[in-house]
Amino acid sequence: MSIRTIMKTLAMNDQPDLLTDVLRQAGLRRRLLDVRHLPPRAALRFPCERSIGLHLVTRGTVHVHAAGLDAPLALAVGDMALMARGCVHVLSPQSDLAQADAVQPLSFATSADAPAAPEGGSAVISGAYQLWHAPLHPLFAQLPAWFVLRAAELPRLGPLSLAASLLSGELDARGPAADTIVHGLLDAVFGYLMRELQQRAAAGQPGWATAVSDRAVHAVLALMHADCAQPWTLERLAARAGLSRTGLAERFRTAMGDTPLSYLRTLRMQHAMRLLEDTDRSLEQLAREVGYTDAFSFSKVFKREVGSSPGDYRRRDRQERSLHVVPKLMTGS
Repeated sequence: MSIRTIMKTLAMNDQPDLLTDVLRQAGLRRRLLDVRHLPPRAALRFPCERSIGLHLVTRGTVHVHAAGLDAPLALAVGDMALMARGCVHVLSPQSDLAQADAVQPLSFATSADAPAAPEGGSAVISGAYQLWHAPLHPLFAQLPAWFVLRAAELPRLGPLSLAASLLSGELDARGPAADTIVHGLLDAVFGYLMRELQQRAAAGQPGWATAVSDRAVHAVLALMHADCAQPWTLERLAARAGLSRTGLAERFRTAMGDTPLSYLRTLRMQHAMRLLEDTDRSLEQLAREVGYTDAFSFSKVFKREVGSSPGDYRRRDRQERSLHVVPKLMTGS
């Protein structure tokens, strides 16, 4: 079950699932980190330079140590934490890292080769959602560095609590089809966490959560996400939303903090980055696919927005992937 399939089941009110499209276009790729057993003096470093991550504590207490935190985050059983891309951190049962053993780098395991649980200590289920290159979409810039959900805040029979409980049980049981089930449940937990984060965003503050809650702005976003290559103009978008040109511009800026055509340009560049990474299409083909009439005009905008030419971006991406041990990833489709 792919990220896209899971996230589509979370869409509400039969509206287009824009969050799924944002994550897909950003090239979000899942990497399961499995359950980690932390002896009392353990300290484990999580390298998250390119990942959004999540932790679910299943035993004991786990402390998150990271730059930017006033004090370590204490997570108890059932608590969940979602971290933004780039939040490198250390997990330990100790609130004071001076009391822990030397910090160990994370070593990846699968459900088949994870070590047996030791006596005592803590346990945490972790997952990472990799974004190989820095995304353009404002959603990622607006994510808080750390979003923590306490077990006491969630209904015991609510969907997030149930999905987390099923995930923990499946990792313990390791029965037939465990990998398929675990990946699906991890995606469900991630999707519900993203939904909770969106629902709890500061009301009235310009940004993604405010924009998608405005029916007219949501309709305009849906049009652009459905086909960013369309020659959309402010007039066309306003007419489809039932607003005047000025009315849409003001309403969109108030909700999103950006203009409709600037947001459209961001969508096009996000889509172009993914095509450069995943396909061998020529610049002329790629330009047309993202809404530009020729490679020159597309390349000019791409270099201004992304910081390098499309050709340089593609070469750098392939060089970096060849130099790094890239894990087996699963993408939404």
